[in-house]
Amino acid sequence: MKRVVVTGLGVVAPNGVGLKAFNAAIKTGLSGIKYIEELNRLGLRCHVGGVPEVSDAVKRKYIPEHLLHRVKADNLVYGIIAGLEAWEDAHLSVNDGIDWDSGCIMGAISSNPEIIADTAHKLYNNSIKTIGARTVEQGMTSALNSYLTGFLGLGNCSISNSSACSTGTEGVIMGYERIKMGKAKRLLVGSCEGSSPVTWSAFDKIRALNATMNSSPEQASRPMSQQAKGFVPGSGAGALVLEELESALERKASIYGEIVGGSINCGGQRNGGTMTKPNTNAMKKCIEDAMLEQCIAPSAIDLISGHLTATYMDPFEVKVWNEVLRSSTRKFPHINSLKSMIGHCLAAAGSIETVAALLQLHQDYVHPSINSEDVHEVILSEIDPSRIPQTIKHQPLNYVIKASFGFGDVNSCLILKKWKAS
Repeated sequence: MKRVVVTGLGVVAPNGVGLKAFNAAIKTGLSGIKYIEELNRLGLRCHVGGVPEVSDAVKRKYIPEHLLHRVKADNLVYGIIAGLEAWEDAHLSVNDGIDWDSGCIMGAISSNPEIIADTAHKLYNNSIKTIGARTVEQGMTSALNSYLTGFLGLGNCSISNSSACSTGTEGVIMGYERIKMGKAKRLLVGSCEGSSPVTWSAFDKIRALNATMNSSPEQASRPMSQQAKGFVPGSGAGALVLEELESALERKASIYGEIVGGSINCGGQRNGGTMTKPNTNAMKKCIEDAMLEQCIAPSAIDLISGHLTATYMDPFEVKVWNEVLRSSTRKFPHINSLKSMIGHCLAAAGSIETVAALLQLHQDYVHPSINSEDVHEVILSEIDPSRIPQTIKHQPLNYVIKASFGFGDVNSCLILKKWKAS
């Protein structure tokens, strides 16, 4: 089995576009949640969300001029920028020919709903002639993979996974397993999510969004808080370059960390699991199986990057972590939720959060989990409040664990280890 390391990162997030801005933002606990008037105008209960602020200069840096006016879907803009930044960060070149050793696994929950809605509107209003020639390629769920493999000449694989809010972390694990099995030398992996009122309205309809803090957007996303009233929608993209260790060492690449375990499963909507509520036994098994891959002891985990969405499931999730790690309240690892700063970026959540986890692992810090000063009483019965950082904590990190859970009772968990050159 091959060892797999991470040699490049890219990110487009509501609180920072690009690695440098994003890293600075999460260190200081900067929120990217803003009031969005359009959500109010459209009649949603929740009027706040996380939308990346992508400048024209950044777009022009990464998207070819002839495509700038054609790539209209924001999820594709986010994903292209994050993917190409990760490739650039790994100091990899653009291939003139086809690189059969390198591929792409970029996930999404669905194709861009605005483009599909606009196409349907034109079709059913007898305006089929106005449907653009680029509609098909931008409407595909696999569109991001297609753009990135074309830009970079990647020939190994072009895979688009889709598993609800587990999509991003799942895609990283799929890439890890492919390289580990010797089927690729390097893979560009990650996921994207657009800033879509169409998507957000569906969650608003089932009252999954927080509609109680429209006047205080930066305080609206409250994972693990007693005042958590639902998640805040977000958008963006995260990307990672995964590489076979031998290849990374041969080209003297910088290494952010090593992936030493990964697990994907489904609770089958049994034992309490439903389409919208996870089977906690399956969550537990997913985490345990990831740790079992290299027999990692529970006491070795230094930081948990939780799924933690600011819904009624947060206490259940923390209880699962406690059952797996079997720690006393004071010895429980630090646990944080990036969603406190950027909201729940749905398909992009896991990939952006994995980028954040690797930055913390590489630079030895734990970012704050903001808006959690009033920890939920059930969570307080499981862990000590000091385990949920309110400000940045500087400390050595050797193992970070990242998990994501999604609608359909699907789960994914990833173990990241500090890279130490021998």
